[in-house]
Amino acid sequence: MTDAALDLAHPSPDPKPLARVYGEAFTELPHDLYIPPEALEVFLESFEGPLDLLLYLIRRQNVNVLDIPMAELTRQYLGYVEMMRRTQLELAAEYLLMAAVLIEIKSRLLLPKPPAPPGAEPEDPRAELVRRLLEYERMKQAARAIDEHPLADRDFALVRVYIDHVAAVRLPDVRPDDLKAAWAALIQRARVNRHHLVTREQLSVRSEMSRVLKLLEPVRYLEFTALFAAHADIPHLIVTFLALLELAREQLVAIAQTEPYAPIHVTLSGAPAFALDGDE
Repeated sequence: MTDAALDLAHPSPDPKPLARVYGEAFTELPHDLYIPPEALEVFLESFEGPLDLLLYLIRRQNVNVLDIPMAELTRQYLGYVEMMRRTQLELAAEYLLMAAVLIEIKSRLLLPKPPAPPGAEPEDPRAELVRRLLEYERMKQAARAIDEHPLADRDFALVRVYIDHVAAVRLPDVRPDDLKAAWAALIQRARVNRHHLVTREQLSVRSEMSRVLKLLEPVRYLEFTALFAAHADIPHLIVTFLALLELAREQLVAIAQTEPYAPIHVTLSGAPAFALDGDE
């Protein structure tokens, strides 16, 4: 036997302290000790409602929720409600209402069951309670599954970075169909203004390219249709259209729109994109 072992035949004359308060040992209870009643209260705040308490009792006894032993369940439930009623009556109102429901179901189970119609199952007084318990359990499991998802400021921190940057204006591309529609409008206008005077005229794409560049040089941009003469015939329109396509191929001009289905503009290469909005 070690020295630290207790000698039951010769106990130590120094009694074992009951407690230590700020390092001071107390071997007996103070005569003026006051224990407030609320220090011994049992709170049921862990339960979120009467259905939560019922589900806890059912799962603790490991019984089938579809075949609830109402007598034992009612007895245990009333025991919890009685503890709550003695401490905080205002918190026990909804629990007392469920207790009345349980007592009603227990009483209906004790009464003789009325005969069921042929081919139908007899009515079970517990059916509505079972339905509510199963629905509550599904909602509780769904809430637990949602709570397991990562949550901002709980599982991870959000990092916000402010970048002082203005994105450049990106104009929509001019598709071949847009040029086709603009060209069809010009042809329609030329057909209205055409005449039957037969002349022989030498037309040059290069000279028309120079004319277009001279028109664009002072203003930097013009609407697509403004580059075509108002009373030009079809040959002149064709030469001007070919000149524009050649200038675009040689990247001397750019063909763009401010937004889809907006008028097409022709801009000298190097002109700012916002010039299409009218602010040069």
